[in-house]
Amino acid sequence: MSIGLLALVGLGPERVAALTAAGYAVREGKQYPNRTDAIREAGEAVRAVLTNGRGGLSSDEMALLPKLEFICTVGAGYEAVDLDTARSRGIAVANCPDTNASTVADSAMMLLMAATRHLRAADRHIHAGGWQDQWNVVTPTISGKRLGVLGMGTIGGKIAHRAARGFDMAVGYHNRKTITESPYRYFGSLIELATWADFLICAAPGGAATRHLVNADVLTALGPNGYLVNIGRGTVVDTAALLDALRSGRIAGAGLDVVEGEPVVPPILPTLLQFDNVVVTPHCAGRAPEARAAATALMLANLNAYFAGKPLLSPVAINV
Repeated sequence: MSIGLLALVGLGPERVAALTAAGYAVREGKQYPNRTDAIREAGEAVRAVLTNGRGGLSSDEMALLPKLEFICTVGAGYEAVDLDTARSRGIAVANCPDTNASTVADSAMMLLMAATRHLRAADRHIHAGGWQDQWNVVTPTISGKRLGVLGMGTIGGKIAHRAARGFDMAVGYHNRKTITESPYRYFGSLIELATWADFLICAAPGGAATRHLVNADVLTALGPNGYLVNIGRGTVVDTAALLDALRSGRIAGAGLDVVEGEPVVPPILPTLLQFDNVVVTPHCAGRAPEARAAATALMLANLNAYFAGKPLLSPVAINV
């Protein structure tokens, strides 16, 4: 007998086929007019839900799924899953960490270089028919400079490795606590890190604890020659403060893969795109065939382990 599964994230035909072959009766949320209709229609037929960190699964949504036993986020984030409700109902929660860490780290370095070298403006200059003689913008290199990393998890560590080994950068970081095995310099406050760094890359997870960690004071500390990159969560950066810093020239530019207001098109996006020194990508830093294959494998492994009564490969700790 197949196991009812509701996907509140887009899966793609290859993932649907893999889940179906493994014995899951997949309901795709995108086939319904809206998310609530998809959950309500699923009702008692669903024992597992696939979601992501931003969409999560709320207490009210769980209440519409009386047979729900298992929630799996297809990425590392799970900040919007109501863990208190899951715990109270005995619902197991897993995530898929580290599957796209290398891809995101690559993208972070790409955004840093694209922002510092004003790639967007240079590309537009070429498309308008210009060439070297008409391009008078002088942009900095990142090699040999100081990189600050906010969030020294798996992704942050991979960013630091690329920066130190590939670009001879000095690397410092700010975390909830120091990492004893890390070779990089720890800063006890984000203000201190931003003051020291030439560039700041945000690799912190979302949630209330990290909301607007990068605020006006941090941006001022980064300084008029400093660049900000965010590949973590849009909520980590105070967007209003960022806009003000860009307008006033208190920072030199930014590279963003995430922006406050997601998952819909962020309302602030048109304003951000007015700045030649800002590069924005559509929250695609983690998308690569290799990352997708790894996430699919871990997602299936967690599902299969749970319904076989075996330990989860990557459980989210929800017990107090």
